[in-house]
Amino acid sequence: MSSQLTHGGGSQNARATTNGSSAGAMPMSMPQQRPNDTTANVSNGAHGAGMSQQNLNGIVLEYLSKKGYNRTEAMLRMESANQDVDGRPIQTRVEESGAVKYGKAFDLFKNWIEGNLEIYKPDLRRLLWPVFVYAFFDLVSQFYPRDSKNFFNSYREIFENEHEHDLRSLQAMALPEHVDSNEIAKIYHNHRYRVTLSQTAFYNLIGFLESKEKEGGAVLVSLIQKHLNVCTVERTADEQFSLAKLIERAKRPDDFPAEDEGIPGHNPGSANVTQGAGTSVLTRLKLGQMTLDQESRQDVLGELQNEDKINPPAPGQSSLAEVFEQRIKREESEDVPGRTELPPRPPPIARDIAMEVQKVKEHRDRFHISGRTGGVGPGVSVTMFTFHNTNDSITCLDFSGDYRLVAAGFDLHYIRVWSLDGSPLPGPPGLDGQESKPTASHRLIGHSGPVYNVTFAPATASSDREGITNCRYLLSCSADKSIRLWSLESWACVVVYKGHDGPVWDVTWGPHGHYFLTGSFDRTARLWSTDRVDYLRLFVGHDRDVDHVCFHPNSAYVFTGSCDKMVRMWLVTNGYPVRMFTGHASNITALACSPDGKTLASADDSGTIILWDLAPGKLLKRMRGHGKGGIWSLTWSVESTVLVSGGADGTVRVWDVQLANDASGHGKVIGEGGAGQKMEPSVSNVSGAGGKKKAKEVMVTSDQISAFPTKKSPVYKVMFTQQNLVLAGGAFLP
Repeated sequence: MSSQLTHGGGSQNARATTNGSSAGAMPMSMPQQRPNDTTANVSNGAHGAGMSQQNLNGIVLEYLSKKGYNRTEAMLRMESANQDVDGRPIQTRVEESGAVKYGKAFDLFKNWIEGNLEIYKPDLRRLLWPVFVYAFFDLVSQFYPRDSKNFFNSYREIFENEHEHDLRSLQAMALPEHVDSNEIAKIYHNHRYRVTLSQTAFYNLIGFLESKEKEGGAVLVSLIQKHLNVCTVERTADEQFSLAKLIERAKRPDDFPAEDEGIPGHNPGSANVTQGAGTSVLTRLKLGQMTLDQESRQDVLGELQNEDKINPPAPGQSSLAEVFEQRIKREESEDVPGRTELPPRPPPIARDIAMEVQKVKEHRDRFHISGRTGGVGPGVSVTMFTFHNTNDSITCLDFSGDYRLVAAGFDLHYIRVWSLDGSPLPGPPGLDGQESKPTASHRLIGHSGPVYNVTFAPATASSDREGITNCRYLLSCSADKSIRLWSLESWACVVVYKGHDGPVWDVTWGPHGHYFLTGSFDRTARLWSTDRVDYLRLFVGHDRDVDHVCFHPNSAYVFTGSCDKMVRMWLVTNGYPVRMFTGHASNITALACSPDGKTLASADDSGTIILWDLAPGKLLKRMRGHGKGGIWSLTWSVESTVLVSGGADGTVRVWDVQLANDASGHGKVIGEGGAGQKMEPSVSNVSGAGGKKKAKEVMVTSDQISAFPTKKSPVYKVMFTQQNLVLAGGAFLP
């Protein structure tokens, strides 16, 4: 059950107007004719020159007393006490001037929250940020440039950890026109900020606002009433507000926003922002893997049976055909989308069958990652590829699915491709049809702006000499607003896709190739197919740039992450939003959906990873350990039990997805840039190179299995292979 804070009047049901000429909340049954001449006296006195506002108030109060309207009389007496002889309101202590009142009111509010009971502090503190923002907006709108700056600088430190990006954007505001021109300000100004409180904390807040009306409560009520959507939840109705959860949150040193907090406020997980819509608005999802059609299934099974005859399984090892049949049975038992609920795929060819066969081989022969045993996490091996002499010009990396190639995008407008084993790459065919001389790498030139992402088409390792399943294509996106498709046989651009109205930040292939997804500065994501130059579907809803995109493993859904701090899930067939996830405190920097299709991992530039349960749309847990600067890549193990991340702090970190963390911070802290630091059990101060500058505290949650530091090499890409080995790539920055 939820409700909205709409007034600060508490239990008062009637309220008289301040000019004393009427009692607006009088019962409707008031008689029209009165036995005495009170009405005549009021009427004649009101038109007389000598009648003052105080006399008029006195007559009305006398009438209310005689009629027994005690509550209305009390309200009028309280309000008329703050009026002068002519009826003008007398400024109270906090309302002495337009600029001073906000500072005094905010100080009062902050001090009251910090002096409250520990179990209520985490919830009540959620009110400080929106009150601060909207008070600052009021000062700017009322043309108090100096006072607004002083107010902003006085309290910004409280919110540095959680709202650093927004503070950086708002700090330049000084004039009323800035409220309408600043992108962040427009988002806040045009929406109501939603905060959910337990009913006990809500009643605690109401009592405080009523008791401190003259000291600043009226100012706070005005801000909350105009700009906030405060919803209350009974403890018994939501597990997150149970006494145990409240005590647990009170012990945590972090202060992250709730799932349904912020702009726009919504029900957790739901893309429906209608207040009071409830959990029934959640769209039912079909997250199972799509099985092969009957004909393709028979072709794959036949190939696997032939392989079993040529290379029989070892003693105690399952045959390839048995592994495939078990996989098919498991997929059929899940809730899978129908053929009409998926984007149409071209008919399968021999390469598709060969790729499915290779996937079954790798699935059987992979390194199995089990859960924790005796408190020790599974061992994960990481191979790191470091690029030297790049002059900090690399912007992105990707590894091919056949583990043969690595591609890097540069801010100098080109792409370079190398082989992972250092062998020379075949050159493009010449005019006579003969291949040119092999080279150590190939440079792909065509973009007219920095390249922001590169991604290889789906591929698998090939056991034959022809390399039928090897990677053949590469996609890239750039600041020039275009996406390019490159052939890895001719080493040339074959198609240019245009449609975005701004730089394209991210591009990714669908699980089966053919389709790909892009995100752009124009706040949209778009679905494309390789055989058409125009986009097929447009996904619109983010308030700011769409920075990162990814597909669901069954291709029925896509995900978008934005610097508006939201992650959205969309249905591919019609472009409708089906889930919306809020809870990040800064820009989204990476997305990855688990191979089983049930969990989404999202990361931000504050070093936090959040796991989301897609079916109910709920936050599972937060994982912390990276330093600030951004987590740039996420990848899942085949079993969906382990997550690996890499980022700007120069570390590759391995996480236990199934372990519920306790936010106690047990784990190992690695310094930013790979510099080793003293190990602490909970919170550690991570210092920069040489220990000269003390950085902000970094929390490491207990679900971190291990951390691999690099030597001054930010990690651009991490990727689990189908055999559960990890590839990582970065550039050395001397």
